[in-house]
Amino acid sequence: MGMNRSELVSEVAGKAGTSTKAVNSVLDALFEVFESSVAAGEKITIPGWLGVERTDRAARSGRNPGTGEVIQIAAGHGVKLTAGSKLKAAVAN
Repeated sequence: MGMNRSELVSEVAGKAGTSTKAVNSVLDALFEVFESSVAAGEKITIPGWLGVERTDRAARSGRNPGTGEVIQIAAGHGVKLTAGSKLKAAVAN
């Protein structure tokens, strides 16, 4: 049981008393800021709710699951999401 973007937009628009078009515009802008900031290595923190940051992964060796052959996996980046205290408390109740 999950919520997709259109369901989220409808619920936020209803609670905020605004149009779904306005909420969609705000979400698009929010995700653009997340994308550019995290790609640049900046951490975004919404105190009590969420933290988003880029992580670095070192190069390493792994195994091809089909053949068992040892392969080299290149260094790369990932994204780390951290739940804040308010979000953790909401889940715990």
